[in-house]
Amino acid sequence: MPGLAKSYSHRKYTIAIIDMFYSMALLLIFLGSGLSVVLENLLKGLILPHYLLVAVYLLVILSAYYLLNLPLNFYADFTLEHQFNLTRQTAGAWWIEQAKSAILAYIFSLILILAFYWILGRFAQWWLVLAAFWIIFSVLLAKFAPVLIIPIFFKSRKLEDEVLRRRIFDLAAKMQIKLLDVFQIDFSKKTLKANAAFTGMGKTKRVLLADTLRDKYSYDEIEMILAHEFAHYRRKHVLKLIAVNSLTTLVLFYFIFKTSVYALGFFKLHSLFQLSSLPLVFLYFALFGMITQPLEAFISRGFEKEADTLALKTTGAKEAFISLMEKLAAQNLADRSPHPLIKFFFFTHPPIDERIALAKK
Repeated sequence: MPGLAKSYSHRKYTIAIIDMFYSMALLLIFLGSGLSVVLENLLKGLILPHYLLVAVYLLVILSAYYLLNLPLNFYADFTLEHQFNLTRQTAGAWWIEQAKSAILAYIFSLILILAFYWILGRFAQWWLVLAAFWIIFSVLLAKFAPVLIIPIFFKSRKLEDEVLRRRIFDLAAKMQIKLLDVFQIDFSKKTLKANAAFTGMGKTKRVLLADTLRDKYSYDEIEMILAHEFAHYRRKHVLKLIAVNSLTTLVLFYFIFKTSVYALGFFKLHSLFQLSSLPLVFLYFALFGMITQPLEAFISRGFEKEADTLALKTTGAKEAFISLMEKLAAQNLADRSPHPLIKFFFFTHPPIDERIALAKK
C-alpha cells in the first residue's frame, strides 16, 4: 500500500507541475503570437456592446483553453483515478460534471471580468476598488456555496443515523458551535475517497458527511473528523484565511497596477482595457499563484496543526485520531511522508505521519 500511495502521489504532483507550466506557456503563446489581438479584431466586427464583446471573448478563450488542456485534465481526473481504483464514476457522469463545472466557471469568471472592466474605466485607483469587489464576492460565494453550488454536484439528505447525529450535535455544543443540520452527500458517485466538511457561514453553517465514511469508520473516528473541522471555526481559521487571501488579492492588483505598462509594452499592447490584454491579466494570476502557493500552503499547514491539537484536547480520543489517520491514508492513497520540497509546494495539511506523531505526543 505505501508503494501504491507513493506512485499515485508522484503522478499527481507531476501532473500539477506540468499543468502549471503548460497553462502559462499557452498564455504566453497566445499573447506573443498576436492571436489575442487577432481575436479581438474579429469580434469587433460583430458590432456588439462592450459587455457582450467581453462575454464572447471570454467564452472563446476559455473554450480554447479547456480543449487544449482536455487530455491532461481527463488523465488526471478520470483515467488516473480509475487506474488506482479510487472511483467508479462512468465517463458519461464525468462529462456531465465537467459541463457543470465549465458553466459555473464561465459565469463566475464573467462576473469578475465585467467588474474588472467597469471599475477599470471609472476609478483612478482601480486596483483598490477591484480588490474590494473580488474579496466581497469571494466571501459571498463561500457563504452560499452549501446551498447554491454543492447541490449542483451532489445530492444530500439529512443524516438518518440518530445516534451519530446526536453525537455530532453534542460535540458542536461542547465546542460552542451552532449547527443548522447534519447532511450526508453522495460523494461515492464521484470518488471512493473519504471526506467531511463544516461549511457555510451564518445561517448556512452545516456539516456535510461523505457517504464513503459510512461503513469504514467508527462513531469515535467520525466525531474526531468533525472535532477537527469545528476546531477550525473555534480558532477563526476561516476569517484568518479570508484576511490572508484578501491581502494577497490586494497585493496582486497593486502589482498589476504598477507594472502593467511594462508588460503591455512587451506584448505590444496599449491598455489593460483592450480585450486582447485579458490573457495578460490571467498570466499575472498564474505567476502570482505559483509564487504565493508555498506561503499559502505553509499557513494552511499551521492552521491544520492547530485544529488537530484542539480536536485532540477537546475529545481526548488519541487512539481514535490515530486509527482515523491510518484509515484515511489507506483509503485516499495519501503520501504519508513526502519529500520536503513536495510538502513545501503542495501540502496544505501536515503529512499523515506528522499528524500521528503529534497525537502520540
